[in-house]
Amino acid sequence: MKTFCGRANATTGALDWVEESEEYDYHQEIARSCYADMLHDKDRNEKYFRGIRAAVSRVKARGERVVVLDIGAGTGLLSMMAMTAGADFCYAIEVFKPMAQAAVRIVERNGFSDKIKVINKHSTEVTVGPDGDMHERANILVTELFDTELIGEGALPSYEHAHMHLVQVGCEAVPHRATIYAQLVESDMLWKWSQIQPIEVDGHRLQPPPSVVKCAGVPSVCDIQLSQVSPRSFTPLGPICTMFRVDFSKPVSSAAGSYTAQFKAQSSGRAQVVLSWWDIDMDPDGKIVCTMAPSWACSKPQSYPWRDHWMQSVYFLPAEKNVAEDEETSLTVSHDDYSLWYSLTDSQQSDTTVTSFRPCCTCQAHLVWTRPRFGELNDEQRTESYVNALRNVLQANSLKHAVQILGIRPEQLSLNDLEGNQISVLMGEPYFSTSLLPWHSLYFWYCRTALAQLLHPNATILPSAGTLYIVAVEFQDLWRIRAPCGTCEGFDVSPMDEMIQGACEWNPHRKQGVFFFRSADDISGDKREDLSYSLTFEPNIGDIKMDFSVTRP
Repeated sequence: MKTFCGRANATTGALDWVEESEEYDYHQEIARSCYADMLHDKDRNEKYFRGIRAAVSRVKARGERVVVLDIGAGTGLLSMMAMTAGADFCYAIEVFKPMAQAAVRIVERNGFSDKIKVINKHSTEVTVGPDGDMHERANILVTELFDTELIGEGALPSYEHAHMHLVQVGCEAVPHRATIYAQLVESDMLWKWSQIQPIEVDGHRLQPPPSVVKCAGVPSVCDIQLSQVSPRSFTPLGPICTMFRVDFSKPVSSAAGSYTAQFKAQSSGRAQVVLSWWDIDMDPDGKIVCTMAPSWACSKPQSYPWRDHWMQSVYFLPAEKNVAEDEETSLTVSHDDYSLWYSLTDSQQSDTTVTSFRPCCTCQAHLVWTRPRFGELNDEQRTESYVNALRNVLQANSLKHAVQILGIRPEQLSLNDLEGNQISVLMGEPYFSTSLLPWHSLYFWYCRTALAQLLHPNATILPSAGTLYIVAVEFQDLWRIRAPCGTCEGFDVSPMDEMIQGACEWNPHRKQGVFFFRSADDISGDKREDLSYSLTFEPNIGDIKMDFSVTRP
């Protein structure tokens, strides 16, 4: 059986979902996961528990037997919540095999083996009938199929199939509905992550190619912690708009569609970026709400729940557009079955049944560079550092016929390609499209080594050196991504901790760029303690092993 796995697309920066076969080694998949972060999200867990209790009570009040379907069950937490709330039986569907195996152990450890059936399949492959995976259709549908974009994990087609084949008509759904919100803003800081800006060098203005300037870019979402983006770094051009809602208790369609919000512009400016987030109502009355709004959009910012598994979204418009204060403006959100994109439309247009044109990169730059790469190229301070370094070694007033582009990898370069000349200045940027970890930028070291025989004895190397800095810090929240859960809402989920730890130990020299201690109590912070770092670079495989130790008197 094939399994869906999330992949960071190195060219677009988006999260792609690909199928892997049974032979795939899932250890790294598990070791790099953020399952713990989700289970440490107390706000999420409490809201789900309250919503499930309310749904079970409503079904029982109708005198019906309570049969629950949990799609994307993970550890089985929501299934166990349903059983504790009084459900009669629960079918827990989990497509990721290692997690499904852990769920079986968790369900057994908590004493629900006779009431919860874990099904290791994609929900669209589940059958119903006397000989099927489910013996009957469910009357409560519990899911957690959401990502930062809401629908990026395939929530719409999963709900569509479930209503057609797996649940009863009029079933109760937890969550009951989702609402997408958006705000149109001007932000030079964020816009720099989408479009190349001109560069000023010694009185010369270097313009990006027209094909790049006119390109609409890629529609993939940019997910960030908007709470960490200061409101001073953007100018709202309109109010926070309710774009559309999805009622999960009714049949859901995965067909493409568009929705438009009309408003008067609050101020004049350049429409560049759309900030977007969602919330979910756990009950039909909207009394149990779990919101993804950034802290500065909440009524009580001080009680804002931190979470990293769900953040907020930034969407870049295909092109800047000037907006005047009090001007009638129409913001349109369009979607297919997995993604959203935004556009400004004619305020007179009222027909939203036609899906707006989906942005498509035509310049190739957006397919080669990630959004952080655009941010790097637009960093004035970084550019000035390179220019100053070059001024020290170059004296050139004209670039005409002075630049030749060689489509050759460093290790393939020869003297013939250089017309017999040795390299007097070797310049490179510590950036590669596959740089997932901080030290991957040291790959420039390999390029320089590959060209060693072609370098002039007095060649200038830019950059000339690299330094990797390490510091131990105390995080208020981020440490929870890797911290063991133990128990969650009173349920023992330690088999998941054991699964993650086993995966980490399977290949211990591969770690993330941020290293976490096993618990928040491993270091007391006493000044008498000595914290030691051990860093080993393995040049043959380009990987780094890092160890920490604490010396106590």
